[in-house]
Amino acid sequence: MAGNRTFTMIKPDAVKAGNIGNILQKINEGGFRIVAMKLTKLSTEKAGEFYAVHKERPFYGELVEFMSSGPIVAAILEKDNAVEDFRKLIGATNPAEAAPGTIRALYATSIGENAVHGADSDENAAIEGNFHFGGVEMF
Repeated sequence: MAGNRTFTMIKPDAVKAGNIGNILQKINEGGFRIVAMKLTKLSTEKAGEFYAVHKERPFYGELVEFMSSGPIVAAILEKDNAVEDFRKLIGATNPAEAAPGTIRALYATSIGENAVHGADSDENAAIEGNFHFGGVEMF
């Protein structure tokens, strides 16, 4: 059964570009309710922990550096079928391949600076949400 909560981050590129409000508006228009949200900045260590699953990938160091380069907005979102519906709303990782009207098509500048992160499974949504909001019950 699909869960009703997911995790997202508005990444440093979108924060720096002033797109927090626009992205939150798209999230609201997509029928999501924001359960928890905070503006924060990841240290290099915390970004490394969050993306540890990619540690062996060639882009890991660049990803950690980027994600710790400026403020992010972390949020837990609620909606039926949350993970799958949010993945549709954000669009493909490569903004050139993202469907028109998706968050990445509108606000991402590259594969690396793609405006938002979205959990890819109910299990990862819970893990990622707990990483940022330890006390918020995900499910």
